[in-house]
This record gives sequence, C-alpha cells and structure tokens, in this order.
Amino acid sequence: MVSEYDFWLLDLDGTLVDVEWSYTRDVFDRVGERIDYEFTDAQADIVWSGLTGSRDRQLREWGIDPTTFWEAFHDEEDPLVRAEQTYLHEDAEFVGDLEEPVGLVTHCQEFLAEPVLANVDIADWFDTILCCTEQTGWKPDPTPVERVMTDLGVAENGHEGVLAGDGANDVGAAWNAGLDAIHVERVGHDRRGRCVLGDYRVESFDELF
Repeated sequence: MVSEYDFWLLDLDGTLVDVEWSYTRDVFDRVGERIDYEFTDAQADIVWSGLTGSRDRQLREWGIDPTTFWEAFHDEEDPLVRAEQTYLHEDAEFVGDLEEPVGLVTHCQEFLAEPVLANVDIADWFDTILCCTEQTGWKPDPTPVERVMTDLGVAENGHEGVLAGDGANDVGAAWNAGLDAIHVERVGHDRRGRCVLGDYRVESFDELF
C-alpha cells in the first residue's frame, strides 16, 4: 500500500506522538485557574485530542471564549516540559524509512513543535513542516495542506498523495485537498463517541503493511 503514493503528509499530535496524561491534566488545571473554569478529565481529553472536531466550537458550547482559552493555554504550556513528556508511537517509525517526499501539517504551534520534534528525534523525517496559524488556516481547510504540497513540489502533474492523521479534521483536510486519507484511531471509538471515516481506517500504522 505504501508504494501507491508519490508523497505523504502527516499530522503530529495523536498521530505520530502523544504526551503523558499527567502533563495534559496539569496544563488544564492551570488554564482553568486563569479563566475561572474547572475542567473535568473528560473535557480536558476532548479538547486536547480534538475528539468532537472543532475545539473552538466545543469551547463555545461550554461557554468558554476560544481566544481567552488559547491565550491562557499557550501561556501555560512549557515547551521543554511538554517535549520531555512526549513519546513516539512505535508504529509511526515507518515514516522515517519513506523514500517519497514527506510533509508535516500540524495544529501544534511552532514554539512547541520544534522541541517536541527534537526530543523524539524525528525532525529530519520531513522535507517540509507547517505549523498552522490563523494566516495559514486550520484543517479541515485544505489551504495549509496545499501549501505543504507546493513546498514539496507535488501540487501539480498528477502526483498521488495521502494524508494520515488521528482526527476528523485531518480526513477532511485530505479530501478537501484531493488526497486520500488515513485515519489512525488512537483513542478508540467508544472514547471518541463516534467513528471517523477515511479511505483507510486503522488502529495502528502496522495494519498498512
């Protein structure tokens, strides 16, 4: 299956790497103190993992202003601590062996992504890396995906590509950009509360081989 594609795009958090729950819980405790909101474990899990799709929409449903939340969230995240508590999924190691062009398209902000990639020693897996911002747009908007494709030189001439991620936004971004989508279900359908469809649906990348 791997040989079917001319290039690969991948999400980062929840797809290639994850962070220890103790870190997530601590961040949400400190953010909650700043915005006067007590997050349950379930709520922290939903926002951190994007289990219900749009995090901003979910925050609004809880009566939380997304801008206020994200400002506090990014202030409370310590890049070095997060990097130290981040681990690489073993089944993601195939990415380092890909001979095709490989790009990373992540919602993880650059100040966090750089130390995380360095800590798990995978920065050199990627020919180009894009950390989404308001300027680039957010998945499932295809714009950041298309920018990475342009950087890789595969935006034209009929190249066949695939985007792999752990969320519905990744699948949507792939399809909106005309790519195949791999959904890797790291948290399970019961915890997510729904199934995410993709051209491939796996619990581990090992299933692709």
